[in-house]
Amino acid sequence: MNELCQLSLKRAHQLLKQRKISSVELTKAILMRIAEVEPELQACVTVDEDMALKQAEVADKHISAGKIQPLTGIPTLIKDVICTKGMRTTCSSKMLENFIPPYDATVMKKLKAQSVVIVGKTNMDEFAMGSSTENSAFFPTHNPWDLNRVPGGSSGGSAVAVASNETIFALGSDTGGSIRQPAGFCNVVGLKPTYGRVSRFGLVAFASSLDQIGPITKEVTDCALVMNAIAGHDPKDSTSVPYHAPDYTQSLVPEVKNLRIGIPQEYFVEGMQSEVRTIVEVAIKKLEELGATIDWKVSLPHTKYALASYYLIAPSEASANLARYDGVKYGFSYADADNMWEALEKTKQFGFGDEVKRRIMLGTYALSAGYYDAYYLKAQKVRTLIRREFDQAFEKCDALVSPTSPTVPFRLGEKLEDPLQMYLSDVCTLPINIAGIPAVSIPAGFSNGLPVGMQIMAKPFNEEILLQIAFAYEQATDWHERKPPI
Repeated sequence: MNELCQLSLKRAHQLLKQRKISSVELTKAILMRIAEVEPELQACVTVDEDMALKQAEVADKHISAGKIQPLTGIPTLIKDVICTKGMRTTCSSKMLENFIPPYDATVMKKLKAQSVVIVGKTNMDEFAMGSSTENSAFFPTHNPWDLNRVPGGSSGGSAVAVASNETIFALGSDTGGSIRQPAGFCNVVGLKPTYGRVSRFGLVAFASSLDQIGPITKEVTDCALVMNAIAGHDPKDSTSVPYHAPDYTQSLVPEVKNLRIGIPQEYFVEGMQSEVRTIVEVAIKKLEELGATIDWKVSLPHTKYALASYYLIAPSEASANLARYDGVKYGFSYADADNMWEALEKTKQFGFGDEVKRRIMLGTYALSAGYYDAYYLKAQKVRTLIRREFDQAFEKCDALVSPTSPTVPFRLGEKLEDPLQMYLSDVCTLPINIAGIPAVSIPAGFSNGLPVGMQIMAKPFNEEILLQIAFAYEQATDWHERKPPI
């Protein structure tokens, strides 16, 4: 039974289709694994065993009737920032601790259309604001490769669950690296699709021009299968692009010959750990051995302004988005106030954590009269320059490659008192969200037993080239096969 939880999505689908296992058996194996390791990892906020087993029974009936799709009967965990009808969606915040959405996010409807088994929701940095999953209002999540280290954030719970076999796959969200950085820290695959490729309807908003939902999986093939399920136009999301979503499994060709891959100099930043640099450079040379042409002299000079630009744009949008949490219609409400204004103030004071309040204040300041042009508007202009540089780079290159993070997973508590150092953890991933392009993080090696991820970037709506390069590299190496000791 315990071996079933180790299955990849592709293999689990094959066994379900061949009727060698049932969805109920697979779901029970996942639930047993969660019970076994969750006390140490704390990756989950909510686990609903009864609902999961009922969904598995329904899936088995569909399979018996010959109605099986690639995700039918597959157990999954969902980042707790994505609305799930009938199952609480907390955003790992006291503000929404008991909130149960009356509707499903579009991605949830798409998963349920394939009879996926929803096991529960994963822990995260509160309202997706953080790089370590330490900012959860409930508890920090631990990295399965070293329980004293962070799993990355804000989708840390999802990445940990996939890495430690608490789920077959998971969904995360990515605003500045929140899928890719934890994927890199946990030795799994994490894809941030092009902005507009996957519907944001039902994703609790952090920064609306940056947020994107994506898959976290054990292998690249699984990533393509999940993308097939969730990608596509959604009229309920005004930022969803009406482009046809291809069959991503068609890009899984272990071939990179004739592909030109650029290495942006600015992504090998000052202060990057030397082991990370070495491991990623070795991975790039492996791509060269496989036949890719490597251009080591690509330059994206405005990258150095990406961090400052991001931390004006994202908090500004967060300030606007989080204004809705006033304790009136739903969520936490401070009850012992003398008047309406005190109730509103105390609701936000006690409902939000420190990092969320820090970003609200940053954003409110940047948007305030007299400062809008100097900060927010200037940041948007820098954003345009960053996007143009990516466009120019993709005229010469099919893809770009960099480290996912400048460091290996750091210790729990190490950066909590130094927000700037925490923000620098995302220095390699932030520009991708600013430009709205797709990127994937894949396992690239280990430094003293800790995972290192390699990030691959492509031009908008070209997730296929990402998956092709990632698949070719995965097939030529065995990093993805290594599992944490827990």
